[in-house]
Amino acid sequence: MIELKHLYKSFDGKEVLKDINASFENGKTNLIIGQSGSGKTVLMKCIVGLLTPEKGELLYDGRNFLSLKKNEKKFLRREMGMIFQSAALFDSMSVLDNVMFPLNMFSNDTLNDRKRRAQFCLERVNLTGEAHDKFPGEISGGMQKRVAIARAIALNPQYLFCDEPNSGLDPKTSLVIDELIHDITHEYGITTLVNTHDMNSVMGIGEKIIFIHEGTKAWEGTKDEVLTSTNERLNDFIFASDLFRKVKEANG
Repeated sequence: MIELKHLYKSFDGKEVLKDINASFENGKTNLIIGQSGSGKTVLMKCIVGLLTPEKGELLYDGRNFLSLKKNEKKFLRREMGMIFQSAALFDSMSVLDNVMFPLNMFSNDTLNDRKRRAQFCLERVNLTGEAHDKFPGEISGGMQKRVAIARAIALNPQYLFCDEPNSGLDPKTSLVIDELIHDITHEYGITTLVNTHDMNSVMGIGEKIIFIHEGTKAWEGTKDEVLTSTNERLNDFIFASDLFRKVKEANG
C-alpha cells in the first residue's frame, strides 16, 4: 500500500499540490484522473521520487520515502516498475534486450537466468519468440507498450506506475493494455497506479479512483460510483463528452 499524508508541492511559490491525502491499495488498479494542469502528473512524479514535496509524508508500506537515506531510497526504487507514456524503449536494443535492461542493471542472476526471466515476461504480455529479436521501430505501438509492461515487471516490482499507458493507441489496443495491466496487478498482488484521462480506462479498470482538481483531491471512489456521483467538478470532467452524457442519461 502507498499512503500520502498532507502532501504539498510548490513551484516558484505557487502551490500545485495542496494537502493531498490518499491511499493506493495493493492488488488493485488505482487510477489518478484529472484535467490537464490539474496536478496529477506532478503528483505521480512526487510519488515515484522525481519531485520532492515540501511537506507531508509518502509511505510505502509504512516506509516514509521522504525521510529515507540515499541507499534506502535506491533499494526501494528497485521495488518499482514504470511504464512511460511514450513506452521509452531503447531504439538500438532488441525487444529482448530492452526487457533485460533492468535485470542487467540490478540483478545478480546469471546471463541465462536473466534471459529466461525476460522471455517469461514477454510471453506473459503475449509477445512470442519471433518478436523478441525485433527492434522497437519494427513493431506496432501496441506491441511497444506490451514490451514496456514486460520491462516494468522484469524485477518483480511491488509497485507499478503507469503514465498515460494508452496514449497514442486505438481504442481496441487500449482495452488490451488496460486488461493486461489489470490482470498483472491481480496476478502478482502489485500496488498499481495509473495516471490517465482516458474514460474507457476509468470505467474498465478503475477499482480505486482519485480525482485531482486544481491541486487538491476533489473526489475518490470506484468505477461503479463515478456515474452516480453528485460532485460537480467530477461530473464536469466525466461528462465532458457526448458519449458519457448519453450514458448518464440512459442510467438516469
